[in-house]
Amino acid sequence: MTDNTAGGDVRLAGISKTYGSFTAVHHLDLTVPQGSFFALLGASGCGKTTTLRMIAGLEDPSTGTVSLGERDVTHLPPHKRPVNTVFQSYALFPHLSIHENVAFGLRRRGVSSVKKQVGEMLDLVQLGDFAQRRPHQLSGGQQQRVAVARALINHPQVLLLDEPLGALDLKLRRQMQLELKRIQTEVGITFVHVTHDQEEAMTMADTVAVMNGGRVEQLGAPAELYENPRTTFVANFLGTSNLIEAEVASAAGDEVVATAGGTALRLPRRRCPDGTRTGGRLLVGVRPEKISLLPAGEAGTVAPGRNTVTGRVTDSSFIGVSTQYVVESPAGKAVEVYAQNTGQRTGLGPGAEVILHWDPEHTFGLDAAQDIAAGTESAEETP
Repeated sequence: MTDNTAGGDVRLAGISKTYGSFTAVHHLDLTVPQGSFFALLGASGCGKTTTLRMIAGLEDPSTGTVSLGERDVTHLPPHKRPVNTVFQSYALFPHLSIHENVAFGLRRRGVSSVKKQVGEMLDLVQLGDFAQRRPHQLSGGQQQRVAVARALINHPQVLLLDEPLGALDLKLRRQMQLELKRIQTEVGITFVHVTHDQEEAMTMADTVAVMNGGRVEQLGAPAELYENPRTTFVANFLGTSNLIEAEVASAAGDEVVATAGGTALRLPRRRCPDGTRTGGRLLVGVRPEKISLLPAGEAGTVAPGRNTVTGRVTDSSFIGVSTQYVVESPAGKAVEVYAQNTGQRTGLGPGAEVILHWDPEHTFGLDAAQDIAAGTESAEETP
């Protein structure tokens, strides 16, 4: 198995990448801890793949340095860096067996005895019984595991994965998410994974960097990013958020009270932006699954202290495990609610008058003015 004692963090210091007048990656300082599963997440054109390619040596940064541990590798060619890359296209050799595909890197380095190492690597990716098959005899997920085994057998310091599951169907992609996480945990080396799929990033990664317009908007553990987004982009890219425009009525102590459509909404001060003050504007955010929905006649059953909003259902969609409601209210024109299907709720179709309520602790605040400005800037920079 891989020897990680000579590892170290991946450190990007002041790197950027420009193509003529277009800046694909703005000045970026980023550290990927040794042994972590790190995801670069964002939409097409956000700069995530360019960042990965600069780590791999496939792109030269316009400014800044790339270091692996204590070693500056900025000017080293790809084949001299202790990294390997797995791409969306598996690039397996169709005329070679699975065993020989995995052994290819060792044979190029002049290693004569490869059977034991190849056998261990195929066992790691649970393909030990498939060694003599050809790539076309394997499923897409199995081919992807072969590509991972071929990359890992050279014992890289860092494994880079560029949209590795993009060609797989949904069910297989979810299975492979768990497989890649298992493999990373077992070998213990650093994985840097580029994806546009937020579920994929949150399932596998210890840390996620959400990129937008060539910049990292927010960096953190998946649960932290989901529960405490700091920008509207992050709030909406990782799942769905209801963002209600409100005015701050009070900002004293540990609690902020904001009003929207004549309704008072409470939220923790720690989940509001710095500088939140009375009279300022705020986007009050709450995730659809955090909201409970009741017929208007049951308002008396709502526990004291919860945020409460009245409204009328304008749309409902049954999606199996839950029903998605859209509710129009004085506080927000289209508040989304995801209600678990228990078989007990009836009569809440379009036109029904309802009460929405949720725990103030599940509410977060965003700076409305700052996020509007940031959104405009990002739109101007995206090609």
